[in-house]
Amino acid sequence: MIEVEIDDEAWSEAVADVVAVVGRAASVALGDTAGDVVILLADDGHLKQINGQFRDKDRPTNVLSFPAPDSARPHLGDLILAYGVCAAEAAEQGKTLSAHLSHLTIHGVLHLLGHDHETDDEAEAMEAEERRLLASLGIADPYSVNEPDRA
Repeated sequence: MIEVEIDDEAWSEAVADVVAVVGRAASVALGDTAGDVVILLADDGHLKQINGQFRDKDRPTNVLSFPAPDSARPHLGDLILAYGVCAAEAAEQGKTLSAHLSHLTIHGVLHLLGHDHETDDEAEAMEAEERRLLASLGIADPYSVNEPDRA
């Protein structure tokens, strides 16, 4: 089950059918993996507070992933996304907010599934998986500087 909660209405105003957009991206990332994911669409202030509390960084970030412990199964974990940061990134990168949100949702769910990007090899593998999953949604390569996302 994928649960999407909207804490900042700016998401609903900016992205048509935002719950469906996030749900599709999370579902594609989960693939055949059984489990529950909760995704909170929040504002920058919420992410700043959480980022400070859990990562000692006094600023908002685009997405935070919180994998659940094995004892919480079938719950796989939680994602939180910041509207302002995501919207600014999408505009700066020439992407639609819907496509960027899909990318960050996939990125976050992959973290919940154990993927990481601490080393170059891990980053390459994770980015390749993101590209593959986004392509299945009709969204262009987010790492290409020449092609904006189409969704």
